[in-house]
Amino acid sequence: MYGSRSHDGRSTARCEWTLGTGTVVASKPLARAVDPRSQLQRIQARPEAGTWAVILAGGQGLRLRPLTEYVCGDARPKQFARLLGPHSLLRQTMERTALGIPRARTVVVAHRSHVAYLAEDLAGLAEPPHVLLQPDDRGTGAAILLAAQWITAQEREATVAVFPSDHFVRGTVAFMRHVLGVADHVRRHAGPLVLLGVVPSDPEPQYGWIRLGARLGEVDGEPLYRVAGFTEKPSPEGARLACARGDLWSTLILVGAAQALVGLGWQAAPLVSERLAEIRWSGTAEHDAAAVASAYGRIPRLDFSRGVLEQQPPLLTVSQLPSRILWSDWGTLDRVVTSLRAAGLAPAWMRELDRANPAAARPIPN
Repeated sequence: MYGSRSHDGRSTARCEWTLGTGTVVASKPLARAVDPRSQLQRIQARPEAGTWAVILAGGQGLRLRPLTEYVCGDARPKQFARLLGPHSLLRQTMERTALGIPRARTVVVAHRSHVAYLAEDLAGLAEPPHVLLQPDDRGTGAAILLAAQWITAQEREATVAVFPSDHFVRGTVAFMRHVLGVADHVRRHAGPLVLLGVVPSDPEPQYGWIRLGARLGEVDGEPLYRVAGFTEKPSPEGARLACARGDLWSTLILVGAAQALVGLGWQAAPLVSERLAEIRWSGTAEHDAAAVASAYGRIPRLDFSRGVLEQQPPLLTVSQLPSRILWSDWGTLDRVVTSLRAAGLAPAWMRELDRANPAAARPIPN
């Protein structure tokens, strides 16, 4: 176990929002100057109307809890931890998606017990995203299908891009340009569901793997394939076989027509989809919270990879992320450290750990 560190002290002011399924009251940092460099990185081409972002932020992050406790001094889930720079992983994800998708068309799906951390991340945003608060953790499948049904109720012909909030991405502009290219492909080809895959750097057994079918063409200059099947967190030998076969890592980033995503849910998880479809969104926080609680109280836990994607490979395609983009799912300390070293980055907490355990420290590449 690691020791603990306290939060930095910052001047705060009280702030209150009324969210999609509840009200959050929290402290808000006083206004700070906007970094002009962020404006230079913004993608110039405006996305077509109808592209929505769904950001998954409801997990507990238990495997990374020792690190987040060391860095933050409390038991907050990893998506709310500032592991690199001044922003949490969730806020970094919001900043990344905002390069191409307005916050007015962004939905954050979170857990009701995390509202204090969530309010901290929303503080200072001129235009906060929509927020759907889950009363219980019913897995990534329920979270994604809840957001897809909510978005469909707002805009039936919407295109949706789903993003986990615990990813590290180096090359954010290129990343979002590729996502928007996939969204454009979806609109031009009647709404296929497209996963984003990554060429593996090693046979990682803790990732999901995508078996490739026929090549269908290109998106943004990168190959697009049919999905032949999935291998979710294989054995070490299974991961070596997947790597040798040319499988891609699954990022769980998915782009598709909202209606197609809802339809996928009905085919793979009809009970969950039926209960979520019973929610009648009113726009009133108290009513919507009660409706979501009623639905969640009658559904089982649903993992999106195993319970939805693995059940319907013929309905899916996969687009390969450009090799110039460095991507990692920050599920374990080893992945966090490995990806930071690959990017030539060393936050203060990593330097502290290296000094405490010099034998484990590896040089940062030039």
